[in-house]
Amino acid sequence: MAEKIAMRDAYGNALVKMGGIQENIVVLEADVGNSTKSILFGGKYPDRYFNVGISEINMVAMASGFAVSGFNTFVNTFSVFMTTRGLDPINSLIAYDSLNVKLIGNYAGLSDSYDGASHQAIFDIACMRSLPNMTIISPCDQVETEKAVFACGKYKGPVYMRLSRNANPIVYDDSYEFELGKGVVIKEGSDMTIIATGYMVQKSLAAARMLEEKGICAKVVNIHTIKPLDEELIINCAKQTGIVLTVEEHSVYGGLGSAVSEVLSRNYPVPVHSMGLTGYAESGGYEQLLTKYSLDENAIYQKVQKIMKQNKSYKLI
Repeated sequence: MAEKIAMRDAYGNALVKMGGIQENIVVLEADVGNSTKSILFGGKYPDRYFNVGISEINMVAMASGFAVSGFNTFVNTFSVFMTTRGLDPINSLIAYDSLNVKLIGNYAGLSDSYDGASHQAIFDIACMRSLPNMTIISPCDQVETEKAVFACGKYKGPVYMRLSRNANPIVYDDSYEFELGKGVVIKEGSDMTIIATGYMVQKSLAAARMLEEKGICAKVVNIHTIKPLDEELIINCAKQTGIVLTVEEHSVYGGLGSAVSEVLSRNYPVPVHSMGLTGYAESGGYEQLLTKYSLDENAIYQKVQKIMKQNKSYKLI
């Protein structure tokens, strides 16, 4: 996991590859193509690339027009603007009519760190999860990002995919098989289950390795598809370990933690703890912000120890 590659670079390269296979793909951009790396597609296929300017609501509305005309449409901007300025047509056109539009939200979570709270997307999952017909993907590294892009290309219907700005350690190799709606156990464990998504997957893995030195064996699960959620896997993990911790670079309200809690409260109630943001963040270095808001491996390491100490006599019958 030493090498680091940005998800947005993997996304741009995958989009170019897919453009050569599917001639009905068109790409829309809100004047941040250099940032989202959709400009790579524009350089290769300029007749299928449209920079609409800083006009997210119009861009999303245009995407619905392309979709009803038979195009597989990829829409690109920062996550925070996709799910705020673009939310009206996403709801009333794309989700309502279940159109074949892929909404790619870049710079998700705190990864647009130096631009501060106005550009940090900490409520995008909650917004999109509330919309009927919407699939939500949050890949954890470059390999998963590329495979998720190709899965999106084959899938018919609306998808929101959130990508981090920063270079991430690689979790998977090229043999990894991505399947929409199916979570992945990437480390087995019997003491508790850590369920993570996006950049928090590698942070959770790092914490789990640290916890082994304390004699705590934590299962780590990558939930790359937040909607539809892999309920069967989550329930089985709860049955196996009895305690669950969710970790997300998102608000604790309405995101992964809420989704997991909803599933387990209905099907197999166990203690569920959540790590995420409880309010707006601020400007600063990305890793510094993750540390300040308790979203780094040390915070997860400490949280698990605290949970295990509180629940050491807890045993599900």
